[in-house]
Amino acid sequence: MAQQHLDPTDPTAEAVTGDALADYLRARATEFLRALRLHREGGAEGSVDAARALRRSARRISGSLHTFRPLLDPDWSEEIRPELAWLSGTLGLEHAYEARLERLLLALHRLSGATALPAQAVDVAVAAGSRAARVGGGGVSARAKQSAGEAPAGTGGPADRTATAERGNLTVGAAKAGALLERQLTLARTRAHSTALQALGSSRFHAVADRVAVLASEVPLTPAAPTTGLYPLAAAAQERLTDAVAALPLVTAGHPYNAEALVHGLSPDPSPHPQDGPWHQVRLLLRLHRYAREVLLGARSGTDVRLLTAGQALNRHRDASEAAAAAAQAARTPRITPATAYALGVLHADQRHEVEAARFAFQQAWQKQTVNAPLSQEEAV
Repeated sequence: MAQQHLDPTDPTAEAVTGDALADYLRARATEFLRALRLHREGGAEGSVDAARALRRSARRISGSLHTFRPLLDPDWSEEIRPELAWLSGTLGLEHAYEARLERLLLALHRLSGATALPAQAVDVAVAAGSRAARVGGGGVSARAKQSAGEAPAGTGGPADRTATAERGNLTVGAAKAGALLERQLTLARTRAHSTALQALGSSRFHAVADRVAVLASEVPLTPAAPTTGLYPLAAAAQERLTDAVAALPLVTAGHPYNAEALVHGLSPDPSPHPQDGPWHQVRLLLRLHRYAREVLLGARSGTDVRLLTAGQALNRHRDASEAAAAAAQAARTPRITPATAYALGVLHADQRHEVEAARFAFQQAWQKQTVNAPLSQEEAV
């Protein structure tokens, strides 16, 4: 969609002030209350849609309060913003675990070449591959390359036999790895579901809902806000995003294989991967940038394809990073078989490669945006 451009030097251009922010916050608060009513009146399917809508409006209210906080009553803003973040995070956990399990099972299915998903593999397939599982052993990273098709095929020599053994090892291990992941992540999802239900029935949530209900009719702006322009604050949000992207190791992201990322994930240290944090931060800043555009442009904001593509790449980055961490955590489970550990190692390597692919995709989208689209005042927010 072509964007209309606001020229800050045009005396006829209409300034966007705190009144637009108030309108935006009232609209998001109304969406929140509508979703809450859907949750109370709907069935199971309605509850899923309601939770998604609650998260959507809560994120936008919280993000707008963060970007435009100088125009809002500081005490009120600092009280409600962390509560909205708590609600959004709590409601998103169940879906995150469900999506993570699906992603990992599909990856295992793809890597192993099995005809059924690993968690659904029959015991006969496990027994048939047990001999191959005993043959397999050694380093994960080298075997990950063989599973990707780098081993010579059709020679009948030792390399070919090793590749066949590795495939059998992965097939057997994938079935057990899938079952282990399904147990762990289904349990986590069940707990997240219970936590979300408890949260929606808690006094803490009712206090948040009461504040949002007040917001739907009365936005606590500062006295100067109705005549204060929004562009400088929105431009500052974009500048924070630009600076964070500039600090990313985009050169590293251009390489197809990042050995440091693989080695760290296979270590016994369960802490988050040190390379991922800055990318997750950019994802959050990009979201704030998008919300600021919505506030400033309203219905004219449309869909910026470049921002959408960059955001999708960062979402894939997060999903693959968290899936890799789940595979590594499962591999630390005591007393699992070598074949299971091997399959989880290959799965971890696969998801870290997905992380690198997502970083490369973001790099391409962002550079295209920078080179091909100089930002006007309107597009800068």
